[in-house]
Amino acid sequence: MDGFLNVLQTIWEFFANNILTQPAYFIGLMVVIGYLLLKRPWYEVLSGFVKATAGYLILIVGSGGLVGNFRPILVGLKDRFNLDAMVIDPYFGQNAVTAGVNEVFGRAFSSVMVLLLIAFIFNILLVAFKKWTKMRAIFTTGHVQVQQASTAFWLILFAFPALNDPLILLIMGLILGLYWAVGTNLTVKITQDLTDGAGFSIAHQQMFGLAIFSKLAEKMNSGKNVSKKLEDMRFPGFLSIFNENIVATSILMVLFFGTILLILGKDYLTTAGFLGVGKSFFFYILTTALNFAVYLTILQLGVRTFVTELSASFRGISQRLLPGAVPGVDCAVSYGFGSPNAVTIGFLFGALGQFLAIFTLIVLKSPVLVIAGFVPVFFDNATIAVFANNKGGVRAAMLFPFIAGLMQVFGSAFIASWVGMAAYGGYLGMWDWAVVWPIFTVLMKFLSYAGVAIIIAVLVLIPQLQYRSDKKNYFLVTDDYEQYKANKAAELKA
Repeated sequence: MDGFLNVLQTIWEFFANNILTQPAYFIGLMVVIGYLLLKRPWYEVLSGFVKATAGYLILIVGSGGLVGNFRPILVGLKDRFNLDAMVIDPYFGQNAVTAGVNEVFGRAFSSVMVLLLIAFIFNILLVAFKKWTKMRAIFTTGHVQVQQASTAFWLILFAFPALNDPLILLIMGLILGLYWAVGTNLTVKITQDLTDGAGFSIAHQQMFGLAIFSKLAEKMNSGKNVSKKLEDMRFPGFLSIFNENIVATSILMVLFFGTILLILGKDYLTTAGFLGVGKSFFFYILTTALNFAVYLTILQLGVRTFVTELSASFRGISQRLLPGAVPGVDCAVSYGFGSPNAVTIGFLFGALGQFLAIFTLIVLKSPVLVIAGFVPVFFDNATIAVFANNKGGVRAAMLFPFIAGLMQVFGSAFIASWVGMAAYGGYLGMWDWAVVWPIFTVLMKFLSYAGVAIIIAVLVLIPQLQYRSDKKNYFLVTDDYEQYKANKAAELKA
């Protein structure tokens, strides 16, 4: 029996390390399964796997380039002004859990992978029984699952430090699996609206934020307060250069990066090794800004390469295995839809909100200082802007990332200080984990099992309320988007 369990554990560890937590290959595997279920020829299955996997790897190159391009600014702001602070970033947060969970709670980080498995199984089961649960999306963004499982592991242990491993992992798995299923389900309709029925939802770190800000943007854009979308704006005269995404992004980034790099100074950048001795400071700033536009273009190319394959192949899974289900994918996939300039606007206004919040913490002499991580400041706020622009136009695309930036910093400073993660240098820091999960943690810490019951009840209730608000079209939005649009058009005319 022990030998059999060891074999299962080995298989699981191989799958988790090489496929589940490697989103390019996990997406590729889903494409293979989908096309096999659709009985496509072997060469189409192979072609689909290659295009989906390569497309996601292209996306990763773009994402990694954006993160690396921003590194001198983050490192410089910390070193130049002698800030001893935690970084809000998923990778810093994961490292903090790895470094501190055994020291603080006496638990092994390896349990995080078991938690991931339990939560993923719960997510699949909740979608399999969607007739009753009303949940329609599978969280497939593997690297994000690891980051979230790590942070959830710490937060729930903080609330229940005395529980033994099987019980604590079951509680964690149920809450995390529900969060994945409910969160991805919340983004189904708004993503279908954004992509005109591409057949996926968003599975990332700001799912509740996207749903809330999209609803607020829609309300803000009703009646006489209609705002143009960014893609509908055409600038006259010399301003027409901003109609081109690459030009607009490059010029705005020259101003943004240039201002901060000038503050850091040429001497610091040379000493820190970011700028070569004797190299032009002006062209360093220009190259940094232009690289931002380059990496963003690469990212969008990756999106276009794999989304078509994923959408087409997942029909096999949604027809044969999980009827009506859609895959939840990385938030960066949304950047291939709507206005490309929304991504830049979201980043800039989100950064403004984060920097203002950090300055406020410094002025108020907060015991915990925060350093902005690129992943929350870009991927959270750019995504929020894309969806807000689609529902509420340019004003929403500027306002809600700014508000989100404030919340990311203040919420992270509170929760990371309270639970002790700040001492280990990092916290996940993205919207749901700076706003939603601190609420979960407060409920569990002060109400114990009653808090767990409240969290589960609320999460279970959310998709039921979504369903009740539009029973006729709720499942149609994924099953037949064209019919869904026709129904909505008929309702508007009535």
